[in-house]
Amino acid sequence: MLWGAHSGGLELRTEGGETRLRATFPYGQATVLSDGGRTGRARQEVIAARAFADRLERGEDVHFLSGHDFNKPLASRSAGTLTLTETDNALTIEATIGGDMAAVSYVRDFLAAHAAGLIRGLSPGFRVRPGGETVEERGDAILRTIRAADLFEISAVTRPAYPEAQIEARNWQPVAPVARRIVDRHHASRWR
Repeated sequence: MLWGAHSGGLELRTEGGETRLRATFPYGQATVLSDGGRTGRARQEVIAARAFADRLERGEDVHFLSGHDFNKPLASRSAGTLTLTETDNALTIEATIGGDMAAVSYVRDFLAAHAAGLIRGLSPGFRVRPGGETVEERGDAILRTIRAADLFEISAVTRPAYPEAQIEARNWQPVAPVARRIVDRHHASRWR
């Protein structure tokens, strides 16, 4: 599973025992996953507009979690407490945490950490669909563009990877032609 992050934008309001969260994850924001380190080749990634559309349009379940932990659910589509709206510009998240959930210890921890200004980031957890990415060279960098991915969860995170909806991903491999050039240039280095 891959994760991305967006700093800021988590807005919480409590009324009548319910806490309502609203956040936006903008599309089209490139991020630097690696500055090149030993290879000298930076790795960047961007989530294209409507990259999560397929699963969302089919109405499949997606969870809103604390820190990518499925043992700490805050809301879900199947429970009717999570609404996801996708446009060309962004994925908007609206979650309702009911008064009964406020009695759960990890929910109290999340709400207290947010109130203290410690949790402000938003991070989607997803799997890239077969053929749902392109990888290309851009100057001294390799750019991966995610065009189609299955979104499974959105998390509130303490420290998002990058501001302005920048995305972090691990363990991805570039497509064959780019991978061969990288290996030829930097045989001892591998993507991690």
